[in-house]
Amino acid sequence: MLSVSYKGLNAYQIENEFLSLLILPQYGCKLASLYKKDTGREFLFQSPREKLTPPPYAAAFSAYDSSGFDEVFPSIDACPYPLGKHRGIPIPDHGEVWALPWQHTLHADGLGLTGWTQSPALPYRFTRDLTLAGNEVRLHYRVENLANEPFEFIWTPHCLLHCSPHTVLRVPENLKEVMTVEHASQTLGPWGTRHTYPQTTSVQGCPVNLAATEPVTAQNCEKFYFTSPNTAGWCAISHQDNGDSLTYRYDADKVPYLAVWKTQGGYRGDYNLALEPCTGEWDDLYMAHKIRRVAVCAPQATYEWNFTMSIGQEKA
Repeated sequence: MLSVSYKGLNAYQIENEFLSLLILPQYGCKLASLYKKDTGREFLFQSPREKLTPPPYAAAFSAYDSSGFDEVFPSIDACPYPLGKHRGIPIPDHGEVWALPWQHTLHADGLGLTGWTQSPALPYRFTRDLTLAGNEVRLHYRVENLANEPFEFIWTPHCLLHCSPHTVLRVPENLKEVMTVEHASQTLGPWGTRHTYPQTTSVQGCPVNLAATEPVTAQNCEKFYFTSPNTAGWCAISHQDNGDSLTYRYDADKVPYLAVWKTQGGYRGDYNLALEPCTGEWDDLYMAHKIRRVAVCAPQATYEWNFTMSIGQEKA
């Protein structure tokens, strides 16, 4: 492990013979780079910003750096906390932990980092342990409920991935329908519109392959959830230009929902996509509470799950 400088911030570089990672403890423990050495592929979306400024608490996510992998918790959309003594407390855009200071310790072998943070407004402590092992980044999460009543949350990895028209989504075959939650969609229609997956028809009547990635000239952005739980506990992307692949594997009973974000030039000109396994549905914790599709941590208890990012090489 090396201590380095990255865009004006202190960073840790963790690497082995297969992969190199960059972690920014000052910036919500963001994973800033996931680099595959043999093919020279950077898997994470990189922004053109030359310097990064750590965000203050409750910052607007869109006003800060949107590259790499940020932790989103305890909601994706801004909303009021939905229950108990803390009911009505505002949860910021993209949650709290991406814009909180974290503490951290380094693994003795130099191949990992454990980081944690605690909300100034809600009764939880959030911990992530990251380990580099071969061609995998293994993450273990723990939420500690510090209250004497249940604590509800949505978690998702806001991991923006580099993409091209050669990039294809892969999901379990039982996932056959999606629902759009992107109000600005010009392809899939207003929030709540359902479509068959992967092949569907746009609101303009044109055929659309939702598993494909359009070029940046498409100038659109989409976000949709699969309407059935992902009981298989995996999803992936394949770069068909050279066979590089990235597969997420996780505890399906703890993280049952799956969303996809694509910005193909339609948001700030960015070009990236994200696979977003979630512990709750539709981005909004208040709504997820109402429909009972949300993770619940018992009073004075912990909620733990595993999430692994596996880098592979598919045959041409």
